[in-house]
Amino acid sequence: MPKAPAADFAACFRQLKAILEPYSEKLRVAHDKPGYYYLETHDKPNRGHAIGFAAVRAGKAYVSYHLVPVYACPGLASAISPQLKKRMQGKGCFNFTVPDASLFAELKKLTAEGFKQFKNIKLPASRMTG
Repeated sequence: MPKAPAADFAACFRQLKAILEPYSEKLRVAHDKPGYYYLETHDKPNRGHAIGFAAVRAGKAYVSYHLVPVYACPGLASAISPQLKKRMQGKGCFNFTVPDASLFAELKKLTAEGFKQFKNIKLPASRMTG
């Protein structure tokens, strides 16, 4: 039986964060520190709170990629491959211990489609553009 690759949280975090960084021009970077990167809306339409879009967080057991549009936009989850679904925990979280180029490419596409759908959600006074 082949040996499982050694965990590489730093590389996972770096590559997953790179998927989200292009959206920092349209969204607000709420957190950008080692092991945690979080994007949200500029405005605060939810009773004075911004709406989270996505985050990457390094934990003790894995690196998590949270993508709110998978949860918030009906139909988006139906495009997720069985391989990526195996990485899901909950409705919009994907966990990794090592980088996976094909799954990260799929996440990049899913994030782009999620952004298109997310920015069209009717949020009062939202500044999401693009």
